[in-house]
This record gives sequence, structure tokens and C-alpha cells, in this order.
Amino acid sequence: MSTLLWAAGDTEISPTNVATALSRLSELVQDAMDRTGLPGLAAGVVYKNDVIFLKGFGERKLGTGKPVDPDTVFQLASVSKPIASTVIAAAVGRGFVGWDDRLIDHLPGFRLSDPWITHNLRIRDLLCHRSGLPDHAGDLLEDLGYNRTQILHRLRYLQRLGRFRDQYAYTNFGFTAAAEAVARAAGTTWEELSEELLYRPLDMTSTSSRYADYLAAENRAIPHVLRAGSWSAKYQRQPDAQSPAGGVSSSARDMVRYIQLQLGQGRLEGKQLVAEDALAETHAPQVITEYDSASGRASTYGLGWNVGVNPLGLMSWSHSGGFNLGIRSQVLVLPDAAVGIVILTNGAPSGIPEGLTISFMELLLRGETSRDWVAEMNRKLTPQFMPEPRARPLVKLDPPSPPLPLEIYAGRYHNQYYGALEVVVRDGNLRMRLGPEPQVFSLSHWDRDTFLYQPVGENAGDESTVVFSMDGTDRAARVVVEHLDQFGQGSFARQSP
Repeated sequence: MSTLLWAAGDTEISPTNVATALSRLSELVQDAMDRTGLPGLAAGVVYKNDVIFLKGFGERKLGTGKPVDPDTVFQLASVSKPIASTVIAAAVGRGFVGWDDRLIDHLPGFRLSDPWITHNLRIRDLLCHRSGLPDHAGDLLEDLGYNRTQILHRLRYLQRLGRFRDQYAYTNFGFTAAAEAVARAAGTTWEELSEELLYRPLDMTSTSSRYADYLAAENRAIPHVLRAGSWSAKYQRQPDAQSPAGGVSSSARDMVRYIQLQLGQGRLEGKQLVAEDALAETHAPQVITEYDSASGRASTYGLGWNVGVNPLGLMSWSHSGGFNLGIRSQVLVLPDAAVGIVILTNGAPSGIPEGLTISFMELLLRGETSRDWVAEMNRKLTPQFMPEPRARPLVKLDPPSPPLPLEIYAGRYHNQYYGALEVVVRDGNLRMRLGPEPQVFSLSHWDRDTFLYQPVGENAGDESTVVFSMDGTDRAARVVVEHLDQFGQGSFARQSP
């Protein structure tokens, strides 16, 4: 095994290890795809500011024969977050905002249910997920069809907040609120700001924060989902509502330029594109995400980056991204070793991006892999991205109790956070209408006042219960939608005619 050469403040990687890692990477990728059937993948590696690997594998869409190449555009999901924090660093460097500006000074209409938190909330707090918002707050509103403005407005109706600045809770729409405030301070939209401060200066010609641009790209990867051992292009994810947190699309060629910018401390090809001190702030730990008492090692989050120390003692900046509806990605940078890697795929669930990045870094730093990381990360991460199983098993009487006359359940209901819900009788069955442009769901009877429906969208899981309750009158007074009861706020009250 090759040994590492250590220099003051830097990690020098032996030429033998570099050659070994590069020669093995294509083999590792192809093996992972052969074992899993993953449709397509693009990869890029930067070392000492040089792009030393850039290649596509597989198909953009299964069965089409159209190959993935370095310019194939993939949706990035949450790899959008470190990209967004770099845009914001550029805005900080230009004096548009400061990391510790109050959010309401730039987004004055924003509110949380706690006035004190609202008054003291900073841009920094939202970018590192310590705002007090509960985990993934707002995501179910997006599934129902609410847009960015509507979702940010409705966050004020969440009653159950966490500990402000003392608790990490990952929130796409908290992060989005910070980015929206920065764009307002700069006098433009988030999509335009991203282009102006990062994509055009960095010559990321295939990168956009607009879903329409992804759809317009002829050379784009189509999402695939794995169900019952088979991959299919079944869904398409529209992430504009959370664009700063999950709506970027890009290619491997563009992403290696982004990695070069990170390793160059905001400088690329002789130009300082992002202020060095502002960019450095994104890489600084802000909040503990996890603590391992056995090893004494803490995992932390910076501003749009997971920030940690790998087993060899090297600083690591990373972020993974995934849509349950069909994509997985990861970017990993080891600044002390001057190396970074990006893996983009068009299949979920999968732990392949993480498995490949760990394998490649071990080859670079140790000259060999310690285990089959692709298999291990696939086993570990795949279940996390499968549709959510039911939280509580359904218990049905045998025989089930019949429902009351269906007209008793029909009517209009309301929830401050989720908005209107309407139940109607059609062709002898109940249908439920939810969302700003109502989505229609068929309700199937389960037992007495309990019905079932199938949620849709990124966060859909198994069938969910819809349970009506009476108040002694001839009409149902309330309905609880189990899938929407994420924060104990899934109850809708009947509205007067």
C-alpha cells in the first residue's frame, strides 16, 4: 500500500495513489451500475485545481440508447444548498447582505409563530438549519401544490417550534427563506441572482435554478425509481418552490468548475469571483448535527455544507441530494488534500454516490479500499429513500363497521396551515380535494368513520387514513388526515355553510 506524504498544513497524495484511483474509478462505477441496474451516472474529479476525471456512464433514460456524457444535465436536489450558499457568499462579498442580517429586515412579511424568534432570526440561522422550524417544515405544502410565496407565508402557522439556535432540524423552506431574503436585498429574483453572481461568471453554461431550463435541455437525465427490483422513469419532480434548497440542475462539467472555485477559495482562472472570507464562512461549522459519544466525534453543518473530519483527520465539505421521485447526487471536497469529486445519478433510492465517493477517496489517500463501500452505503441509505411506511399499523375489525351515510362526511373543512379541504360524494364514493389548485383523492372505506387515500408527491408513502369525528350533530365536525399530521396539525374543522 502506498504511504501518504505529509507537508505543513497540507496532505500530499502520492502519484501512485492518484494513478490507482483514476484507473479504478471507471471500474467502480461500472461495477456499481452492473450490480444495481442504475440507469445513468456522470462523475467528475478535481485535483490540485486540475480536472483529472470527467465521464458519463449509462443512459439518460432507460431503453433510449441516449448516453450520459459530461454535459448531461441532472437535477441536483439538495446539492443545490452548497451552490446557493456560494451565491449568497458572493452577495455578502459585494455588500448586498451580511450573514447576520435579520431576516425580516430583507423579507419583512416573514413570520414564525414565536414573535421573539421572528425578531431575532438571522440569515445564518436559516442556512444552517437552527431556526427552530421543525424538520422538513413546508415540504408537504409543496406536495399539495403551494408555491414558494405561499409556503413561506404559511410557516407562521406551525405551532410546534424547536429550540432556536440550539437544535439542528433540516428545513428546505427555512433555507429557501434565507435565499429569498438575499435576493430581495439585491433587488432581483433568486433565479436571476444565481445566474448573475455564480453561473455566468463561472461559465456554468448548463446550470440553472429554474425547472423550465432543465426541461428545455435536450441532453438531460430523466429520473428513475426502483420498485420491486426494477427501474422505471415514472415520475418527474418540479422543485421551483424550493429552488435555492433543491431546484438547481447542472452537469458534471459545470460541477467540476464549481469544485475548482471551492478549492481556489473563490478564485478561478486568475479571477476572484467570490470573496475569500465570505466563502470561507460557508465552510465553518455552525451547528452540531450529530454526536458520537463512543468516538467523541461530532458532525456539523456549516452554511449549506456538511462540515466534518474524515477518519484520516482531513477536513471534509460535502452534501448529498436526493429526490424520492428519481435522483441521487453527492459532492465531496477534501480541501487539505486539494481534491473534490461529484457524482450525479438519475436513480433513487440508492447509496451509490456516497459509496463511490468514499471508495475513490480511500484509493487516493490509502491506495486501496477497506471494504465494498458501494454495497454498504446502498444497504444503509436505500431504505431511507424508499416510500415512508405507515407510522401505525391499520387495525380493521372483521367484519368492519359500515360507514354512516356518506353525506354526513361531505362538506368543507379548514386548517390554518394546510388550507381548505373539501369532501364530496361522487358515484357512491367519497372524494377529497386538497391544495391551492385542488388535487382530488379517492377515499376508500376502511372501518366506520375511517377511510384511506393514497398521497402523491415527493413525500408520499403508504396509504394514509382520513378519520372523521362527530360532535353529536348530523354532520361530521372534524377530519384528521394522517399523512398531514406531521407536526400534530393534520386536523381540519368543518366550516359553516
